[in-house]
Amino acid sequence: MALTDAQRDEILSLHDKGLARNEIARQTGVSAGSVTNVCAANDRTFDRSSTKDAQAARSVDLADARLTLAHRLNTAANDMLDMIDKPFTVFNFGGKDNTFAEATLDSAPVEARRTIVTSAAIVFDKLTKVLEKDTSGVVTANSLVDALIAGFEAQDVTDAE
Repeated sequence: MALTDAQRDEILSLHDKGLARNEIARQTGVSAGSVTNVCAANDRTFDRSSTKDAQAARSVDLADARLTLAHRLNTAANDMLDMIDKPFTVFNFGGKDNTFAEATLDSAPVEARRTIVTSAAIVFDKLTKVLEKDTSGVVTANSLVDALIAGFEAQDVTDAE
């Protein structure tokens, strides 16, 4: 479907007001690609620096979420490992008479030990991978903070003039 002159004018007007490409597309009911094409045909571009900064900030947020989850998994795995040598309650429920029986053992039985150690090993493996990813998140965080500081300093210079 071809755009009308009115749609083109509205797109250019919204661009002049500083709206982002996707927002112009939403307001005009035109595809984002068409908005880009109309603007490009009229020697107008969109500033992508804010998008890049938002993506960098999201990357830092995700790295922080991974570390929070890693901490929780580590705590849970350690709690499970601590259970191995403490008194351990076992139970049985069911049977023909639908009975319930329980007993407390001095430590976890072999099957429970195997399950606990396997679970802790899986957590260890996953934590290792999370920590490998964390290094890049820290670098991203540092570069993002540096970029923000530089931007604030540049604004202070502009304001002082």
